[in-house]
Amino acid sequence: MSTPTTHPESFLPTQNHLLAALPAADLERLLPYLRPAALPLGAVLYEPGSPMRHCYFPVSGIVSRLQTLEDGHMAEIAVIGNDGCVGVAVLLGTKTTRTRAVVQIAGDAYRIDSDIVLSEFYKGGPIHRVLLRYIQSLMMQMSQTAVCNRHHSIEQQLCRWLLMSLDRVPSNKVRMTQEMISNMLGVRRGGITEAARKLQAEGLIGYSRGNITVPDRAKLEARACECYAAVKKEADRLLGSSRISMPRAAGAARRAGRPSRCARG
Repeated sequence: MSTPTTHPESFLPTQNHLLAALPAADLERLLPYLRPAALPLGAVLYEPGSPMRHCYFPVSGIVSRLQTLEDGHMAEIAVIGNDGCVGVAVLLGTKTTRTRAVVQIAGDAYRIDSDIVLSEFYKGGPIHRVLLRYIQSLMMQMSQTAVCNRHHSIEQQLCRWLLMSLDRVPSNKVRMTQEMISNMLGVRRGGITEAARKLQAEGLIGYSRGNITVPDRAKLEARACECYAAVKKEADRLLGSSRISMPRAAGAARRAGRPSRCARG
């Protein structure tokens, strides 16, 4: 079991939307066991069949859940950022999963033993409700992604992926190579290159040395298929109304105390 810890000044647990949605008393019970953890690019948080001993609540960066085939091909089935939690499969009664969790955009998270999350989850109350709503939202994202990959063009899939990524980063830029995007979407790289070139020619994105910039988000949303809006609307419906104000949640985090510097791990 994790030992109590304090939190760095650079970021707070309440920068994760699920933790921010908890009433102060529920958040304070978790705070001593939330350990700051770096999410370096390419880090594998768990592999198919491996035990999920920790849950991660990202405050920045993006983690992809990937479905991998025996021949090594893979495709992204969900993206998780400051909107969610990596490892919620443990709440469904299993310690392992058939998917892979990989950091696609570097950032930071708070890590907690999955046994502690399970214990709080089984108590019911706000933690139980918020995490169940998030699981439903995640299932919606996964099912809509499957439909999008089957019925919509590569250009539309790229727009959806960019918009979902932008929702989880604090700027209008995403650092990702075309090869990495093709792996995420499970399509050929040439298709991504062609789609990106077309979007760039129309001024919807800028692309240079692995950096994708979106100068006008509204135009990109207009070009995207219905899938992005459907996923966002459902997430807002399930989680938006349960969020508490940031000042209250931040106050709970500050009361836990923070050192001037804190090693991550």
